[in-house]
Amino acid sequence: MARSEATDQRVSGGICDNGCVGVINVINPFDQSVVGTAPHASTRDCLDAVDAAHAAFPTWRTTAPRARAEILRRAYELMTAEHDELARLVVRENGKVLADAKAEVTYAAEFFRWFSEEAVRIDGDYRRAPSGANWLLVSREPVGVSLLATPWNFPAAMATRKIGPALAAGCTVVLKPASDTPLTAIAICDILRRAGVPDGVVNVVVPDPPGDAVSAMLASGKVRKLSFTGSTETGRRFLRYSADSNLKKIVLECGGKNPAIVLEDAEDLDLVVLGQLLEDVRELLVVERRRHLGGDAHRVRHRELLLAVQPFGQGLAVHERHDIVEEAGRFADFPSRNH
Repeated sequence: MARSEATDQRVSGGICDNGCVGVINVINPFDQSVVGTAPHASTRDCLDAVDAAHAAFPTWRTTAPRARAEILRRAYELMTAEHDELARLVVRENGKVLADAKAEVTYAAEFFRWFSEEAVRIDGDYRRAPSGANWLLVSREPVGVSLLATPWNFPAAMATRKIGPALAAGCTVVLKPASDTPLTAIAICDILRRAGVPDGVVNVVVPDPPGDAVSAMLASGKVRKLSFTGSTETGRRFLRYSADSNLKKIVLECGGKNPAIVLEDAEDLDLVVLGQLLEDVRELLVVERRRHLGGDAHRVRHRELLLAVQPFGQGLAVHERHDIVEEAGRFADFPSRNH
């Protein structure tokens, strides 16, 4: 299957092969050309994906840990074999330079290898009760259907770091990648299918906009856990959804962290730029640092800081070629290129 073709969203027993209404065009952030298309999932499609994962859970949870481990190991081997193709797909839909995309795919595949080895090491506990009259046995059980929501900035690694531990533990999943970069996630789920993941265990849906569909999935009592990477505002909403439904377990990795605090008596802004901002400029696609300046003169200092960092951005070239491995590469979206 060519990665630029319309991609079947019916992955490992998912649902949206013929029922989706319309497609989502995935846009190259450099020139606004269409990289490919993904089926546009409705709220009903997303709930069907939850149903498929729920139906597959009883069998997958009782699958031998060694069998789950071997499937994840095969997925790692397939990702490694298709490394360059996946990296170029990341470049086209995400915008990072090829060197960074290759590093991400390598990193992403390692999650499958790591959790293939952890699948056979799920532990428990057995100990004497404090009274001495009984023995206490603790065993770990898969939580159930897990909804995995991933951002655009690491379309490969964010998917595998969430899917890998879920499958190793015996959970089934519904993956909702960012609508800007769904093709990499769908390609990885296709690798899982070819590695031997049974129907219904891994499902991928791309609703756009996602709000109503994600809310409906979270409101479903069949979803037992959410793993989300994204904005703090959305994370707060997810906590409310959990409280209003079945108190599902939630793991949040929210933005707004890593501030660089510049006080008004800071003397050497060049050190601030080199120590805090240079990495940001080299990783324009993936790092969001907030700069906070204290004191009454914060506007003046803010302006000075912007002037100090401008030469770094002006010295970077934006490239269309996939084989360029230095400088800025592409940007998250076309407007960002001219920001």
